[in-house]
Amino acid sequence: MDLRYTKNMTRRELLGALAVAPLASIPAPTPVAVRICRSYDDDLTALIASMFDSIGGAARLVSGKTVTVKLNLTGSPALRIQGRPLGVTHYTHPRTAAALAHVLHNAGARRIRFVESCWATAGPLNEYLLESGWNLRLLRAAAPDCELINTNALAGAKDYARFRVPGAPSIFPAYDLHPVYRDTDVFVSMAKLKNHETTGVTLAMKNIFGITPASIYGDDSGPAAPNESPEKGRVDVCHFGKRGPSKSAPQELDPASPRDPGRRMPRIVAELCAARPIDISFIDGIETIAGGEGPWNPGIRLVQPGLLILGTNPVSTDAAATALMGYDPRAPRGQGPFKASDNMLLEAERLGVGSADLSNIDIRGVKLGDALYRFG
Repeated sequence: MDLRYTKNMTRRELLGALAVAPLASIPAPTPVAVRICRSYDDDLTALIASMFDSIGGAARLVSGKTVTVKLNLTGSPALRIQGRPLGVTHYTHPRTAAALAHVLHNAGARRIRFVESCWATAGPLNEYLLESGWNLRLLRAAAPDCELINTNALAGAKDYARFRVPGAPSIFPAYDLHPVYRDTDVFVSMAKLKNHETTGVTLAMKNIFGITPASIYGDDSGPAAPNESPEKGRVDVCHFGKRGPSKSAPQELDPASPRDPGRRMPRIVAELCAARPIDISFIDGIETIAGGEGPWNPGIRLVQPGLLILGTNPVSTDAAATALMGYDPRAPRGQGPFKASDNMLLEAERLGVGSADLSNIDIRGVKLGDALYRFG
C-alpha cells in the first residue's frame, strides 16, 4: 500500500485498506551454527551433528543424495610448520573429515565423495592423503565406500563440465571444472579458519578456488588443450593474469583489465561460488594459523581459536567466521583483513550469492562476543 495517498482518507477507510494490504516479505536471517571445541580428541561427530540440528538437520540436506566434499589441502604436504601435523596448522584435519563423513552417512547420504585439486599433481587423492599423514582406515570406517577424487585433471573422467557465472561476472564468463562438481546433489566446502596473504581471509568461499583444475588454469596448462599431467599452481593464469587458461575453456572477458591479484582473486572466488554454489559450508577453527594461509607466508603464527562453524550459505557463513576472527566482514579494501584486496564477500554479495550483513545472520549456539578470537 502506498501511504502517500492516505492523507484524505477517513480513519475507517484507512483501517480497511491496511486490513487487506499485503505485507512485504521479510526474509528470515540466515542461520549459522557456531560451537566451542578445544580439541580434535573431543566427540566431533556428536558436536557436528548438533550443529546440523541447530540449522534444520543433516537429513533434510543430504538424505538419499550424492554429497561432494571439497577438502582444503593447500600447498605441498612436504611443507610443514615447525614439523607439526598438517591438520593442526593449514590443512583439513582428518578427524574433522571423518566426523563430517560419519554425520553425512548417518543422515542418509547415498554417496559421499571427498575431492581436492591436489598441489602440483594429477595423481590419486588417496596417495596424496597418505603423504599428508591421513589414516584412510579412519575415513573408511566413518563412511564406508566413500570416494576420493583428485580434480586437478580429468583422471579418467570423460570431459570437463562448464559452469557459467550468473549475473555480471568480471573476470571469466564461465569455468571448466571436473565433472564431479556437476554430478552431485550437495556440494560441501570444508575449510580452515585462516588469513590469506592476497584475499585477507580464506574460509568456505576461498576454499572453492581449489576446484579449478591446474590442467586448464595452471601455470603449465596446455595453451590449446588441457595438460592432463600438471605440475604447477595457478598463479600466472589466475592471480596475475600473465596468460590465459587453455583455449578449450572460456577466456577472460577483458584481457586489458588490471592485473592486480587483489582485484582479480576476490572476483574469481565470487564467480566460482556463483557458478558452482556451495550448499554446506564447514569451517574448522579448532587449531589453525594466523597471518597467512600456509608455511610459505612470512610472519604466520599458530593459534587455537577453539571454534567450529557451519552454515548453508557461504557468504553468511564466511561473514560470521570473519566477525569471529575479529574483523568487519563488510570492511572495504585497505581495512581489516582486506589490506591488499577487494572484499570477496561483497563481490559474492554483488553476484547474489548471499548476504555478508551480520544483521541478516542468525548465529546459533554461542554469542558472537563469547566466541571471538582476534586474528589481527
